[in-house]
Amino acid sequence: MAAILDAAVPRYPSTRGAHRRGLTAAAVAALSLIAAAVAWLFVVSPSPAQAAGGHRVEVIIQLKRGVDESQGRALVRALGGRPGVDLHIINGLSARLSAGAARRLAASPLVHAVTRNAAIRDTTLTNPTPWTLATPFDQTIGATRLWNHSTGAGIGVAVVDTGISGDLPDFQTAQGSGTSAVVDPGATTAGDTYGHGTAVAGLVAGNGWYRDSSDPEFGQYAGTAPDANLISIKVADDSGTATTLDAIYGLQFAVDHQADYNIRVVNLSFRSTSAGSYTTDPVDAAVEQAWFHGITVVAAAGNLGTASDAVSYAPGNDPYVITVGAVDNQGTRSTWDDVQASWSSRGQTQDGFTKPDVEAPGAHIVTTLAPGSSFASACPTCVVGGAYFQLSGTSLAAPMVSGVAADLLAAHPSWTPAMVKGAIVNTAQPLSDGGDEVRAMNAYWAYGSELSSDQGLTPNNLIDPTTNSIDYNAASWSAASWSTATDPLAASWSAASWSCLSCSSGGQGDVSPTAASWSNVGWATTLG
Repeated sequence: MAAILDAAVPRYPSTRGAHRRGLTAAAVAALSLIAAAVAWLFVVSPSPAQAAGGHRVEVIIQLKRGVDESQGRALVRALGGRPGVDLHIINGLSARLSAGAARRLAASPLVHAVTRNAAIRDTTLTNPTPWTLATPFDQTIGATRLWNHSTGAGIGVAVVDTGISGDLPDFQTAQGSGTSAVVDPGATTAGDTYGHGTAVAGLVAGNGWYRDSSDPEFGQYAGTAPDANLISIKVADDSGTATTLDAIYGLQFAVDHQADYNIRVVNLSFRSTSAGSYTTDPVDAAVEQAWFHGITVVAAAGNLGTASDAVSYAPGNDPYVITVGAVDNQGTRSTWDDVQASWSSRGQTQDGFTKPDVEAPGAHIVTTLAPGSSFASACPTCVVGGAYFQLSGTSLAAPMVSGVAADLLAAHPSWTPAMVKGAIVNTAQPLSDGGDEVRAMNAYWAYGSELSSDQGLTPNNLIDPTTNSIDYNAASWSAASWSTATDPLAASWSAASWSCLSCSSGGQGDVSPTAASWSNVGWATTLG
């Protein structure tokens, strides 16, 4: 420990005569210390007024070898302080005295050091460490560096999807706590029997460090905001089926319960298969309602590559939201070899907006596996270690950006969705083959014009400009027409939205990212 003040120590009296009289070295040292202490007290002892005044502090005093506790207590009292507990393990004691007296005490020849009684911090590793992670995407986008400043603690991220298996160790609030960071409000059946929502959630706020330390997968996988809270808005039934109305209602639920769960981010890893202008699409209206109510909306771009209509589908076609495409980081931590994934949707929307806004790793990503879900049976070779699953798609890129958004909001709670979007988009790194990849630390340090976005946009026609909510009188449907689905949930939430392609090096997957999708009566979504 270091002394509070690096003060000069008074010169000790000469011991030459004592040696001549045959005193032992220990006796000489003790006499020297006592003599110096007496002289020191005459010089530095405060007046009664000085002793009583000044800001009082609690300190830890280490005495020099050969000085006992009673001498230390006497020194403290002489300076107007109050001795505390005995700390014989370090040959010292605690004390309370003025800051000035503490500095004088540190100069005593009887004292080795005086230190403030500072708070200590738990050193248990509760957040993933870069050197244990088995996949490099967190390092690629700089999330691991951002964790030194923010891990998303306290921020609610709503995942509108097939549910989340919240009892997984990766979603605990601490190792062995048994308490889940996943809130599953209102679902008829909790959990995720399909698997997509759990995979998405793991990339937002999974934390493999919460697994048992004896687990072979301990500390190997993590989302980009490992301390964020997850709100599972399950819009599919146990077989993964849902309707358009369910998806919109999920967004409405996020808005209605925003304050209850501190929902600041919502992740949408699905897309419509019915192309339409963002100005009239009801899904885009629901998305904008969330955005205007202070929720940052992150949407997957889709997996249609460079097709002419690749980015013409809600909600990724909405100019307000952060639409995320996918890059292939080649399995490396460096960024020099990152390229856009060939299947990642990109281009211009029917309203003339370039999408996606930013990109993140989305190829051969390993994330949390919902136990007993359809994912495992759909692609057994994609299962990693029995607890994780490897797949590809913009469904996986979007939650990485959602996690970064949560990190930014935890660090900058006053930022609006437009500011979060500006920070992420305006500081992204251009790729050699086009597109821009998110850089978490650049976004964290964004300021000024970098925090600007969404300038001059016109909201969806169904948004009331005075309330920033959906105007049901302007729509051909009412709240009652979509708040509860009346038709059977007959459509399947298809595995076609994600891909097992290149799940392992040289491996050939058996799931196509461009096959048929989740559909129902003219509406369909592709997860990712």
